[in-house]
Amino acid sequence: MFDNFYGLTGKPFQLTPDPEFYFRSITHRKALSYLGYGLAQGEGFIVITGEVGAGKSTLVAHMMESLDTSAVTVAQIVTSKLDDEEVIHVVAGAFGIDIEGHDKATALTEIESFLHEEARDGRRCLLVLDEAQNLAVEALEELRMLSNFQLGNHPLLQTLLLGQPEFRTTLQADERLEQLRQRVIAAHHLEPMQKGEIEPYITHRLKIVGWDGNPSFDQRVFSELYEASGGIPRKINQIANRLMLLGAVEERSRIDAAMLQNVLSEMAAERAFPEAPPAPMPEPEKTFEPVKAMPTEPRIDKAMLEEYLAERDAQIVELQQAIVELSDVRDTVIAEAVAPEIETLRAQLARVEAKCFEQERTIRQTLTMLIDWIESEMDSSKAA
Repeated sequence: MFDNFYGLTGKPFQLTPDPEFYFRSITHRKALSYLGYGLAQGEGFIVITGEVGAGKSTLVAHMMESLDTSAVTVAQIVTSKLDDEEVIHVVAGAFGIDIEGHDKATALTEIESFLHEEARDGRRCLLVLDEAQNLAVEALEELRMLSNFQLGNHPLLQTLLLGQPEFRTTLQADERLEQLRQRVIAAHHLEPMQKGEIEPYITHRLKIVGWDGNPSFDQRVFSELYEASGGIPRKINQIANRLMLLGAVEERSRIDAAMLQNVLSEMAAERAFPEAPPAPMPEPEKTFEPVKAMPTEPRIDKAMLEEYLAERDAQIVELQQAIVELSDVRDTVIAEAVAPEIETLRAQLARVEAKCFEQERTIRQTLTMLIDWIESEMDSSKAA
């Protein structure tokens, strides 16, 4: 909605990773340097860790765009909790290897054969494994064993592990992973962005979608946005989305700190739940259907919503134009004759505007709750 109001060509603060929006913060530049060095070695493990929403996936998507797909075969996996046998079959599937049955030995043989064929065709293989903190130690050991596959002295597989901070702790402290640690040739932990990087980050993403300075931002917004987000890109995007939406709803051409505080208060209120729900009133004579669970993937018909809002705006414009035209009539007699019609139109316009305001507020709150619910589900599934 706000992208249309501000004349933007896209959504600047979407939450899904998009390499087009990659921002060269200090910590991301360092991570990219480590990635480049590690990939140049063509062997072993590269490890990138960071908080949820720190930008690991966007970083890797940006890196992938620079790879020569004719020289590198990439398999990407987002892991759930996998044991040593399951991870082997998942790796095989990621490389497109069809394994009959669930025999681990057969899967290992097929993977090795595939890696040899790729090497003979002049391609090396890269396994990108996200959410590595979900893997059991035994599964990590199986990945280490895969790194032993060679053609002569040429390693056949390189692995990039992405994980949350707890994976870094596990990798550093677990005695069972000593051999894996010795295979790590590059590692970096993504830190939050610095306070001075918030403004360049916001303007960078806005310029990609055609921002021409509308809306403008008070300087306090950036410092307070840093405090509220802790410098985590995904949190910045969440807050900035809501802030721009509020600006569009209130038709603001300048975003100020007061608007930011309103958004933060709304978000805090939406996340606050009572410690215990109120006890339902007993109604023994009635039988209620069980409440259906919310779909795991709620869908919002954005096209229909935009069409409805456009139609509503057109009706308001027509009513306003009619009032202006009637009000501009200079002939006193005609003006007196149409005065009742003017009053009727004004009353109708007031009712339409009041109804539209209430509907828009309800729609905005519903969209916000659905977005936050989906994000919380995604985050909880990642943390599981």
